[in-house]
Amino acid sequence: MNDTPLRYRPHHFLCSLGFEGKGYSPEFTTNMTAIVMGRLRAARGDEVVIEVVEDTDDICAPCPSRRGTACGSGYHINQLDAAHAAALGLKPGDKLTWGEALERMRALPDNALSEICAPCQWLAFGMCTAALGRLKSGT
Repeated sequence: MNDTPLRYRPHHFLCSLGFEGKGYSPEFTTNMTAIVMGRLRAARGDEVVIEVVEDTDDICAPCPSRRGTACGSGYHINQLDAAHAAALGLKPGDKLTWGEALERMRALPDNALSEICAPCQWLAFGMCTAALGRLKSGT
């Protein structure tokens, strides 16, 4: 198991929960698959440590919108991060396991995504809503 903590912006917790192999580019999708499927959904994935960061993170590494340590969609992404940080009780520098993150996501109100993910282009596809429903129901 890779013991290096993942570095995550707050909105990437729910993105990882809802990930279904789609992304912004082939490189982005390959990277996210390695993180989500190769670490978080792998055996002992609940034990993976994640550090909350303010700038680009491990998922952002190959993103076509990345501009150094910032995002080309900065205002939009900052809105998502602020809403997710508040909803999940996260702040930069926090470290938690994926299992702990799952518990925080499980505790979200049923309609939380319609508010905290409102500016996200992926919300309309329903992947995150379905994944959160499965998490809450234990299936």
